Amino acid sequence: MARRGKKYLEAAKLVDKSKLYTTDEALDIAQKASYAKFDETVELHFRLGVDPRHADQQVRGSVVLPHGLGKKIRVLVFTEGEGEKIAKEAGADYVGCDEYIKMIEDGWLEFDVALATPNVMPKISKLGKILGRRGLMPNPKSGTLVPPSDLPRVIEEAKKGRVEFRMDRTGVVHIPVGKLSFGKEKLAENIAAAIEAVIRAKPPAARGQYIRSLTLATTMGPGIKLNLSAALSAAGIKTA
Repeated sequence: MARRGKKYLEAAKLVDKSKLYTTDEALDIAQKASYAKFDETVELHFRLGVDPRHADQQVRGSVVLPHGLGKKIRVLVFTEGEGEKIAKEAGADYVGCDEYIKMIEDGWLEFDVALATPNVMPKISKLGKILGRRGLMPNPKSGTLVPPSDLPRVIEEAKKGRVEFRMDRTGVVHIPVGKLSFGKEKLAENIAAAIEAVIRAKPPAARGQYIRSLTLATTMGPGIKLNLSAALSAAGIKTA
């Protein structure tokens, strides 16, 4: 394991590893522990009680964060025909098909969200290996494969801060929920939306406790374990 720097170790002293914090307490600590010279991203890490090896227990979805992510989102739309005009008018940053397929094959990846219309999926399917491992491949389950008529809505959501998430091989879901500079109120609202989205994505085959643990962390800071019941309550989600 890599050695931690002095600043990280000092920040880590602010966190009691034996304690579970409320969302409000965790955000207070994250602010106090911040030592980076840039505006750190705040992330949630969900450890789920599902088996990643089973196809019927996969967890993936998306969430539109009420206050976005604090950065400009560059949207690429793979489309042809009527979709091109609709996507351009809706504010997509890059619109087209064959030219962008070639650019991506050559190493270009200067975008944050990729959308596609069904008529071009046969063409872009060969980009699966490149875009799939980066979580950028258009897919109906994540709401990024849409008919032309839905492009204005989906592009607007992406620009506002629509975040896709997918469980990794260890059964963990990672979701960015904004910047430290947002302040506690906006971050708390984004956190509530993210928690609700993960719960909504619970697969029918899941059994037992779905969310095993929930941790909040910043880009450079230590993990802060949240009291799950308190976090759910703060998000307006009733627990049994």
